[in-house]
Order: sequence, then structure tokens, then C-alpha cells
Amino acid sequence: MRVAVVTDSTAYLPAGVAAERGIRVVPLEVRLGERVGREGIDVDAADLSAALARQLDVQTSRPAPAEFAACYREALDAGADCVVSVHLSRELSGTWDAARLAAEEIGGDRVRVVDSRATAMGLGYAVLAAADAADAGATGADVEAAASDIVARCRMFFSVDNLDRLRRGGRIGAAAALVGTALAVKPLLHMEQGKIVPLEKVRTTARATQRLVELAVKAAGNRPVDLAVHHLGAAARAEDVAARLRERLPDITRLLVSEVGAVIGAHVGLGLLGVVVVPSP
Repeated sequence: MRVAVVTDSTAYLPAGVAAERGIRVVPLEVRLGERVGREGIDVDAADLSAALARQLDVQTSRPAPAEFAACYREALDAGADCVVSVHLSRELSGTWDAARLAAEEIGGDRVRVVDSRATAMGLGYAVLAAADAADAGATGADVEAAASDIVARCRMFFSVDNLDRLRRGGRIGAAAALVGTALAVKPLLHMEQGKIVPLEKVRTTARATQRLVELAVKAAGNRPVDLAVHHLGAAARAEDVAARLRERLPDITRLLVSEVGAVIGAHVGLGLLGVVVVPSP
């Protein structure tokens, strides 16, 4: 059986990997003031940073179900027997639901839609696991299971300068946002069942960086681990975290360092620093 793998633009796979692996990517839409574009095609992180610096209104929107349906039909017409479509958490976006509606339109058992309960490389590693299984000739059910296995093991920790953008975008509740209202407090958050949940608060940027490393090391344990360090406008801090993780963890399978794209960046703001941890079973 030939299985095609589809994801969305918030997976933030390394440049060229989607094309190399035959992974189809459906982009989300970003509005920067009066400008509207597709993430990763028309709009990138630099465009977002410039828009935030100018204090433009920034909004994001899911792809329409018709865009997913067209992508699925293209994959099936190209010879795939089945499609496995893996997407960012349904708690953060309507993208998963749009993919589900498209799958129902295609009908039958031809499209399987997976909620990664994450985003960025938390989603990306699930997509890569699905692609590995598909390349190995797995059935649609087994490709879906490969992605779901990563979902079950993935942990995401991150810090932001403040919670205002997450609160205004509805990605975190007003009560939870109170952890970041005090002056000089740097909120640490994590993903829990697909939701963004406050974890703790620290007083300085340096302490936030240290805690992210400590949390990632604890989550990795003594097992081989895939890691990703993400940032928005904080490249030096991201490289520092990556260097500390290399020192602390003896068995890193993959470690990627990258800036998030416009969609996730729009909801977290400049200063994001995050770590994705996927320990081996």
C-alpha cells in the first residue's frame, strides 16, 4: 500500500525536508495589517517580526476544508491508496477540523486525520515518523499509529515575554494568563492534552532559559531523544539552550534549532523560546 503524508505549515520542518520526503504541506493564512499571505510561501518569520515591530494588527486563519480536499485528491490521483494527514492541536486551531471535514468529503477509509496535540516540531516529529512508516511500506493504519506514538511521547516547554498575545488570541484563558501579569515575571508554559497550560513562573530571562534546559533534560531521561529548540527573535538564546542540552544529554538522536513561522509567532510574540522533547520508547 502506498500512503501519502500531509501536514500543515505549522510543522516547521527543516528547509527542503518536506519536498525531499514527499510530504504535502497545506499552508495556514496570515494577515499582517492589510497584507494577506500563506505561511511559508508569501509570509515568513521576518515579515511577522517587522509587522509586530510596527504594531500592525496580526491575525491567522485555518485553511479551508476545500484546500485539504484538493490536496487529498491530488495525492490519491498521483497513486496513493491512502492519506494520513497530521496537524497542529485542535485546541489551538480549527485546522484539524478543516482536515476532518475534507476527509469526510473524500469518503471511505481513504484519509486518516491525526491531532498531534502540539505544533512546531512537536508536530513535525510526528509527521516525520509517519513519513518513515509510509516509506517502509506500512499500511494507512500503521502510518497513523506511528504518528500517534510520537504524540503520546512528545513534551513541549516554552517561555514567552508575556501572555498578552496568547490571551487575546484565545489560546490561553484569562485566569491562566494572570501568572504573567506581575512585573519582571517570565511565564513558563507547556502543552497538556493539546492545550497551552501555565507551568511555573520565574523572575529573569536567564532563569527561564535555565529552567527550560532542566525541564527538557528531565523529560528526556536516560533514553535516546529527538529535540528541537524554537525561538522568535531570540536566536542567541536558542543556540545557548541547544549547547546546554548537548552538554547535559548523552544520547541525542536529532537536535534542530529554528525560528518559528508567522502563524505560531503571531500568537506568542517576539522573545519566544521553546524546547520539544521526544524520548525513545
